[in-house]
Amino acid sequence: MRQMVVCQQPEKKEEKKTKMAAIVKGPAVEDVNVTFEDQQKINKFARNTSRMTELKSEIEAKKKSLQNLEDASDDLMMLDDDCVLIPYEIGDVFISHSREETQVMLESARETLEREIGGLEDQVSAIQKVLGDLKVQLYAKFGNNINLEADES
Repeated sequence: MRQMVVCQQPEKKEEKKTKMAAIVKGPAVEDVNVTFEDQQKINKFARNTSRMTELKSEIEAKKKSLQNLEDASDDLMMLDDDCVLIPYEIGDVFISHSREETQVMLESARETLEREIGGLEDQVSAIQKVLGDLKVQLYAKFGNNINLEADES
């Protein structure tokens, strides 16, 4: 009787293997011919994706600088003494200015950063539009044979 049990167990395993093999098998990956134009589109997609990542990093850095300027402006308003000279960094040097001059310089720097951030965000929007168009074209030709989604790692 024990021999019978031993014989039955491998048969069940073989059945499972067969079923799993049938499940794993799917339609064969279809061969798609990649033309020079297709390769150019793929390269353009990669370049634009890289550029967009760089722009987003630059935007984050500028937003941090903008927040620092706003914090400095808030701290400047809390000063009681108008006679104190406030050091303001210009390049690698600190130059002392009056409270009003420093406030004007902070406001000017803030406006400049806001314009730069706006310009960078416009560039990101334009790149996203180009990437969207390229995705449509490439997925239409290659279907599931190409992955154009960003890795979230």
